[in-house]
Amino acid sequence: MTVRIGTRASKLALTQTQQTADQLAAVGGFPVELVHIRTDGDVLTGSLSQMGGTGVFVAALRDALLRNECDVAVHSLKDLPTGAAVGLSLAATPRRVDVRDVLCARDG
Repeated sequence: MTVRIGTRASKLALTQTQQTADQLAAVGGFPVELVHIRTDGDVLTGSLSQMGGTGVFVAALRDALLRNECDVAVHSLKDLPTGAAVGLSLAATPRRVDVRDVLCARDG
């Protein structure tokens, strides 16, 4: 049985999802398929608060899970609303890598 993993199609989301998919496949011994889900956050422009807050990036993933379009979904925890979603649960969080891997500076 192939496990369908819902994900946004951004480069970051696909990278995170593929890492998780590889780990799941290695542990479970099953094939995985990435299912690209387009969210409002992918098509709307403007500030996050104007688009509807953090849920704008995850609502379509939650809906896809509830409609059985995917078996699991991978999404960045920082973008998840803090409230629970009826019928869904947060099943796992991968171990975090070193947070010092990037530096952002205004003046280069």
